Amino acid sequence: MNSHTHVQNEPALRPVNRSGVEVPTSVPSSAVDPAHIGAPGEYPFTRGIFPDGYNGRLWTIRQYSGFGTAEESNARYKFLLAKGQTGLSVALDLPTQCGLDPTHPMARPEIGKVGVSLSNLSEAEILFEGLDLSKISTSFTINGTAAIIYAMYLAVADKQNVPRTKLTGTIQNDILKEYVARGTWIFPVRPSMRLIADSILYSNDVSPRFNPISIAGAHVRDAGATAAEEMAYTLANGLAYVDELQSRGGDVEKFAKRLSFFFYVHMDFFEEVAKFRAGRRLWARLMKERYGVQDPKAQHFRFGVVCGGSSLVAPQPYNNVVRVAVETMAAVMGGAQSVFTCAFDEAFQIPTEFSAELAVRTQQIIAFESGIGRTVDPLGGSYFVEQHTDRMEEKIVQVMDEIEAYGGVTRAIEEGWIQLRLAERGLERKLDIDSGHQVIVGQNHFKKVNEEIKVGEVFTLDPTVAKRALEKFQRVLDTRNQSAVDASLASLAGAAARDRENVMPYLVDCCHAYATVGEMVACLKKEWGEFKEPVNL
Repeated sequence: MNSHTHVQNEPALRPVNRSGVEVPTSVPSSAVDPAHIGAPGEYPFTRGIFPDGYNGRLWTIRQYSGFGTAEESNARYKFLLAKGQTGLSVALDLPTQCGLDPTHPMARPEIGKVGVSLSNLSEAEILFEGLDLSKISTSFTINGTAAIIYAMYLAVADKQNVPRTKLTGTIQNDILKEYVARGTWIFPVRPSMRLIADSILYSNDVSPRFNPISIAGAHVRDAGATAAEEMAYTLANGLAYVDELQSRGGDVEKFAKRLSFFFYVHMDFFEEVAKFRAGRRLWARLMKERYGVQDPKAQHFRFGVVCGGSSLVAPQPYNNVVRVAVETMAAVMGGAQSVFTCAFDEAFQIPTEFSAELAVRTQQIIAFESGIGRTVDPLGGSYFVEQHTDRMEEKIVQVMDEIEAYGGVTRAIEEGWIQLRLAERGLERKLDIDSGHQVIVGQNHFKKVNEEIKVGEVFTLDPTVAKRALEKFQRVLDTRNQSAVDASLASLAGAAARDRENVMPYLVDCCHAYATVGEMVACLKKEWGEFKEPVNL
C-alpha cells in the first residue's frame, strides 16, 4: 500500500501553555513601563547580561558529539571545527558516565554507543590530539564522574604544556538533577554535594576561566517538566549549590561568577523566551537579595542550551530541521551564551556528518543571515513578551516556594518527592501527545498511513569498537606503573575519608598515574557508599 496523507480535522490552538500561563489576546490599556524591565546589561538583567548583546561576542556554536573510540570522536571534532563550530561538546558513553571501566560486565554492551569511551588519561590524550586546549572551549556533559573527567582534562592540559589558567569550557557536574531525571548518579546526595563543591572551589583557583558546573534543567524538561518547572528546579538546585559552597567557606562574590546553567529549548517559542528572561531576572535578584552579592558579574545568569532533545521525533524526520531552527531563534532571542543544535536524525541514531553539518549551518544562518542577533533583546518591550515573562516568573517562584516548604531540594530528592512529581508530569505530557491534545506534526497530526522513516544516510557504529576499546584498555594496564597507581588511589582514599579535604588534587594525581575511571570510582564508593533510589507508590 502506498503512503498517503491521513485526512483529519485541523487541531485547535490552545489558549494556555503547559506551564499554565494564559496567552493574552488583547493589548493592555497601559504601555510597558521601561523601568520595570530595565536596560540590557543592567540589573536585574531581564533584557540580557551584556549591553551590546551579540554585537560584542556571538554565542558559542557547539555540537554535542562523541561516539565509539577516542580516535573516531577526535576525527569528528576536527570535522566540525572545520565546518565552523566554535566550541567542543563532548558526549561520553554510559560506562564512563556511570563510573564503569570497559571490562565491567555491565559496560561491555554499551561501549562507545551514546558517546565516546573515556576510561583513562591515555584515551583523553587521543581524544584531544591535535587540538589546542588553550584556544578551544570544551564542554562535557557528565555528572556522576564529572570531577574525574575534569581532573583528566587538567591532566591532558598538563601533558600538552597548556597552562590551566588558559582553559575555557564547562563541565556539567550537576548531580541533583541526575537523581531526579537521568539516573547516572553514583554516590549518595551529601558526599556528591561535597565532591561538586570540591571541584568548583578547586577550579576557581587553578582554572579560573573554566565553568566547573552547568546547573541543568534540560533533563528534567525532557523527562516531562513544564518550562516553569524546569526553571524552578534548576534555580532551586543552584541555590542548594550556593549554600553548600558557602558552608565550605567559599566566597560567593568569587564562585558565583563561574556558575553557569543549561536548558533544553522546546517548541513553544514565546514560552521559551519568557522562561529565559524570567530566570535571568529572578537569579539576579536572588543573588543580590538573599546572598548580598554586589558584583554584577556574580549576579549574571549565564546559560547554554540544546535545541532539540525530546521535541524531535522519528516520523517525518526532516521536520526536525524546522523545529531546531525555531528553537534556535528562541534561544537567541532569549539571550543564550552557548547553543547546541541537535541534528535532525538524532531522534533515532547518532548523527551522520551530513546531518551534523546541517545542524551547524542552522546556527550560522541564524547568526549571519537572519539579523536577529544584531538587536539586543529584540522582543523586549512587547506587551505580550513582558506579560508572559512576569507570569512565568510567578509560576517559577510558586514551584520554588513549594520545594522550600517541603524542606529544600536535598530532602525532596532523598525522599523522592521531586521524582514523583516529575513522573506525574511526564505521564501528563505523554497522554497529551497520545491524545493529540499536544500537536506533534507528523507524529499525531498530519501523519501518513503506513509511512516509513526515510533518511538519506544511516549512521552505523563500527562493530569492532568494543574490541578495540578493550585492547587499548589492557595495554594501559600492562604498561603503566602499578605502584604509582596504587599510591595515588591510597592517597585519594585518605582524602575522601577526611571530611573537609578537597579531593581534586588527588584525582588529578590518579589521572596522571593512569588510574582508570572505574578504579577511582570504586575507591570513593568504599568511603562514601552508593545512592539508593527511594520508591514512592
